[in-house]
Amino acid sequence: MPKGSATPTDRVLLVEGPDDKHTVTNLCRVSSNMPRFCILDKEGKDNLLKSVRGEILAEDRIAVGILMDANDDLNARWQAVTSRLRDAGIQTPNAPSLHGTIIESSPRVGVWLMPDNQSDGELENFVERMIPANDVVWPLSQDYIDRIPKADRKFAEGKTLRAKVHAWLAAREHPRRMGSAIGVGDLDVDVETTKKFVSWLRQLFT
Repeated sequence: MPKGSATPTDRVLLVEGPDDKHTVTNLCRVSSNMPRFCILDKEGKDNLLKSVRGEILAEDRIAVGILMDANDDLNARWQAVTSRLRDAGIQTPNAPSLHGTIIESSPRVGVWLMPDNQSDGELENFVERMIPANDVVWPLSQDYIDRIPKADRKFAEGKTLRAKVHAWLAAREHPRRMGSAIGVGDLDVDVETTKKFVSWLRQLFT
C-alpha cells in the first residue's frame, strides 16, 4: 500500500483484478511523493461496476478512483462507468480526460481507462509502453507469438498483445508478473503514459 498520512479507507482505488493491483502497487513503490490509498480488487469488470455506487456513498470517503480496461470499446466503457457515477449523484464530463479524469465532487472521483484514456486496450498495452525501446528480447517475443499458427493459438485474437507481453516477461532473469518487472527495473516507468498515470494518482489521492 502506498505510504502517507491518510487512513487506508479514506481513499480507495477500485481495480478489476490482481494484475492491476500488483502493477499499481509497484509503480507507487518506485515513485516519489505518493499519497496513501487502498487498492480494492473487485475481481472482474462487472463486480467493479456494481460496486461503484456503494463505494462512492461509503462513510468518510475522501476520494474514489476507478481503474478499468477500455478493452475494444473505450466509449462503451466510459458510458458504463459514468452511468454508475450518475446513479451515485456524481456529475460527469462527456468524455474522459487524456490525463485521467478527476471530478471535484464529494468525494473526489477519478477515472482512468487503460491504457491512456483515448485508446482501446488494456493493462498490457500500458505495460508494453514501458518495455525499453532498445530491448532485444521484445521483437523476438513478438515474433514468437506471431509464428504460432492461428489454429494452435489458445488465446483470443484480441489478446495477442497480452500473449506477447507475457512471453517477454517469461524471458526475464526470474520470470515474474508485470508489477514485479517494474519493481526490479526491467520496465521503464519514465515514459509519458506512465508519468501521466502516476500524476493522476497523486492529484486524486493527495
